[in-house]
Amino acid sequence: MQEFQDKTITCVDCGQDFVFTAGEQAFYQEKGFTNEPKRCKACREKKKAAHQNEQPKEEK
Repeated sequence: MQEFQDKTITCVDCGQDFVFTAGEQAFYQEKGFTNEPKRCKACREKKKAAHQNEQPKEEK
């Protein structure tokens, strides 16, 4: 198994540095994700919320 170390990444949206922890890296590998995160948690949540608000609501 690969040994992970915390890694500092700069958010593409706000420019702040954030830590991609060893635990998060292991999780990404376990799930088969090949790309590292580009956004800090706050910006990811903002982007996700904005994306959800754009989606048309399905009527039942």
